[in-house]
Amino acid sequence: METETKKNTFPPILLVLTGVLLWSTGGLFIKLTTLNAFHVNLGRALFAAVTVGIFIAVKRQLKFDWFIVFTSLFYAATLSTFVYANKNTTAANAIFLQYTAPIYILVFAPFILKEKFRLTDLITVAVCLAGMSLFFLEAPNPQNRLAANIYVGNIAGLISGICLGLYFVFLRHPRSLKFNPALSVLYGNIIIVFFMLPIVLREPQIPGFEDIIAVSYLGIFQIGIAYLLFTYGVARGVRSLDASIIGYIEPLLNPVWVFLFVKETPSKWAILGGLIIISAIILHTGMSRQNRRQ
Repeated sequence: METETKKNTFPPILLVLTGVLLWSTGGLFIKLTTLNAFHVNLGRALFAAVTVGIFIAVKRQLKFDWFIVFTSLFYAATLSTFVYANKNTTAANAIFLQYTAPIYILVFAPFILKEKFRLTDLITVAVCLAGMSLFFLEAPNPQNRLAANIYVGNIAGLISGICLGLYFVFLRHPRSLKFNPALSVLYGNIIIVFFMLPIVLREPQIPGFEDIIAVSYLGIFQIGIAYLLFTYGVARGVRSLDASIIGYIEPLLNPVWVFLFVKETPSKWAILGGLIIISAIILHTGMSRQNRRQ
């Protein structure tokens, strides 16, 4: 009985925080691999699919639905473009551009979910677009190994944000609410494996021991376990607002880990643009919550 009580009193907010901290290490471990984006994407998705698949199988919630598969396509595209962005631009650019997702939610939700578009939504979108434009003011440094592909990487980061926004919109669709959201994570990673395998077989790379460790960590911990901890913490009572604000630790810490261990320094424009985007979205989240209460 005493052990059971301790389990029940374990703060669920720590589960959410741990999940977010694991998410924030994605850029670092992608950078640490010598493998190209396609190989990293395949390996990470394979380990993630196994991890989440075991959880769903134990829960006996494995089901098939074409709408979930459709939603999973956006999740797969989110992960794939994020890995590609990390390999071709700075980690800061990749994560900040991915975190523009809420502005696409504000844009698409009125059309798909029939939600009302408010003036504060319009202002938030405009501010975020202004912050986003600063990423493209960065002049490539010829001495930087990412210089040649930095704009391509930034575009991949933008696409990742759009796909993440659409993924969240369809995840809130009435048809998706009938199923465990972990199903979309499972199917999304399986889709990645399916599409990446032919590409990887055409241009095989032999992974080193460090590559295997990094890729397995990304799939098992940074994707699989992190997602399960986050959702379990929310299910145990963490408010959606608190969880979403804690979630913004990820884009703030992601480039910090990369700077500490890889010595990759984001540009001043990227830092300013990222802070504008994150601040605008946090402010909008708080105001929306207050309006719903009133």
